Amino acid sequence: MSAGEIVAKILRARGISEAELGDFLNPSLDQLARPEDLPGVEAAADAVLAAVAAGRKVVVFGDYDCDGVCATAILVKALGALGANVEPFLPSRLTEGYGMSDASVARLLAEQPDVGLVVTVDNGINSIDQIAALRSRGVEVVVTDHHLPGRLASDDGSPGEIVLPEAAALVNPKVEAPARLADLCGAGVAFLLANRLIAEAARRGMYSGEKIGGPLLVLAGIATVTDLMPILGQNRILVAEALKRFAAWAPMGVRELYARAARAGSERLTSRDFGFLIGPRINASGRIASGDEALELVLSDDREISRELARIVDMRNVERRSIEQKMSEEAAAKVVQGASAQVIDLPDGHPGVAGIVASRLLECVGRGPVCVIAGGHGSGRAPGGFNLRDAFDACASVLERYGGHAAAGGFSVKPGKTDEFRRLLCEYCEREERLHPPVTAGIEPDVWIEPDDVTLELADEVALLEPFGEGNPEPVFALRGVTIADVRPLGSEGRHLTLSLRESRLRGVFWNHGDMVEELRAHPSHRNVFFTLCISDYGERHVELKLVAVE
Repeated sequence: MSAGEIVAKILRARGISEAELGDFLNPSLDQLARPEDLPGVEAAADAVLAAVAAGRKVVVFGDYDCDGVCATAILVKALGALGANVEPFLPSRLTEGYGMSDASVARLLAEQPDVGLVVTVDNGINSIDQIAALRSRGVEVVVTDHHLPGRLASDDGSPGEIVLPEAAALVNPKVEAPARLADLCGAGVAFLLANRLIAEAARRGMYSGEKIGGPLLVLAGIATVTDLMPILGQNRILVAEALKRFAAWAPMGVRELYARAARAGSERLTSRDFGFLIGPRINASGRIASGDEALELVLSDDREISRELARIVDMRNVERRSIEQKMSEEAAAKVVQGASAQVIDLPDGHPGVAGIVASRLLECVGRGPVCVIAGGHGSGRAPGGFNLRDAFDACASVLERYGGHAAAGGFSVKPGKTDEFRRLLCEYCEREERLHPPVTAGIEPDVWIEPDDVTLELADEVALLEPFGEGNPEPVFALRGVTIADVRPLGSEGRHLTLSLRESRLRGVFWNHGDMVEELRAHPSHRNVFFTLCISDYGERHVELKLVAVE
């Protein structure tokens, strides 16, 4: 097959019609939705601008992960441009937990006693009591979020009525939104609100400055990839434009972080740079130290200060990796083989790394969700098709608080109730398996090809499908019955391996599979190889394989 035929086959399999093809391959700013298309944005902007006009202090209440940090920075930058009296606030993961807790609200009021308006970003939808407490103190609240709202318990076990906080305005695509906006992340929601704020302020004569949307769009694009949102529709536009205009639009601190993380400038950014270089480093500060470090970096406009902050944030990521490796080894030793769900308690573990460890284990256990608890605070990850938030609802009697998405969430277990939580979660998962048996299948590539099909032309055609991510993964190709040759360990500890295919000059890298070196050397023939493509500029420009699996 020609390169064009192969890519056309992939697009058809992914449901991209001829009518949609132009927009898919050429996402652009003129395809972005209007802020007013997202329900609640106009009311939220009115409430915020009224507070700004009255000179009231506005606190942007964010979160310590990449989405929350970027969303906080977006609104702080927008409000700062309007001359507002604005302050950011991030909860402490270790002492206050996710989102609005009683402890974080108490600290907010102690640190900002003159606050007049709180605007939440990437949280707030489930903070019913905390928002009520703020309102009782005369503090107005605007909620912007993208997490699933809570529901009342029902007698028959079915999902009960949705419960929403009493706020001056509420913007959440998981509550109400047109389909094309339903999968925005917290920073994506904040980006639309920021644009509405600037446009409406200009219309009212409250702003006459320059356009500031570029840096805010880059932050929304980074958060969209890092928070694992589907890279389709509006999200695809945000990410594609953020990548295309990164050099010109990215905030100073983000550019310095990328320069340090990449160790060298890249000719062309991809979504992997957002998801594997920039995003995890922003996340790392909030996981093991304070999200304030990352927020200060993202907000910085000073090159020297940005470089020093980038160094600190980068080092947090090194610390995170060390903690993660130790916790992953301890967690793996506690896996219960065959269980319908894994609830692993690591009393001495770091709560900020529990989610990453849960993700690592999920790749290995092959059945049900994985929850890792460290110091009473836990993070869960679930396989596709399983709704973790519904599972938490079924275990609510032993949880102090919880929230999140279908695939990921956080929770706190009541003291002494870890074993009961494990029992309830496993019972729920077993019921779900009986009602909805999981579909098991081997690896299924996007397309089977021949060795001669793997060309630079094909790699260039595949690159047109960028940005990749959730909902639009990198295409996986497969070769049947090839012979593997020249298998070598890679890395200082041999954690990875490289190999070549005897039928061609193609070479590939198999990350984190160094333990397969001897097995592949002993049985090299008649193997099915699954891989994605990348282009290497090392030496003569050529194609390399990034192996996904070998059968």
